[in-house]
Amino acid sequence: MINRVVLVGRLTKDPELRYTPNTGIAVTTFTLAVNRNYTNQQGERDADFIPVVVWRTAAEHCANYLRKGSLAGVDGRIQTRSYETPDGQKRYVTEVVAENVRFLDPRSKSVGGEDFTSFGEEVNEDVPF
Repeated sequence: MINRVVLVGRLTKDPELRYTPNTGIAVTTFTLAVNRNYTNQQGERDADFIPVVVWRTAAEHCANYLRKGSLAGVDGRIQTRSYETPDGQKRYVTEVVAENVRFLDPRSKSVGGEDFTSFGEEVNEDVPF
């Protein structure tokens, strides 16, 4: 069976870095806006807004170097999970668990104005299952 997804899009807001309470593992979440390949009736491109989760060192790199509007490539797998709200309602979540993240903006845009000409940093981390 295959569960693989590859996305390229822009972050809709700054990434959120947290650490798991018991083990202190870094986890970063962000939403990637990915344009569709076709236009709607008004001639505009619609976008899908896809939640992404990144773990461990890759999570810290994403939190440090990505910002709202950054162009990023994500390679990972789709994961679904559910949880129960305090008022007893069951909620379902579908998200991409990133295994590789590529920063596609020039470094000069994403790192404090320093002038770098290379594009991207690949982050490849094992994701806990």
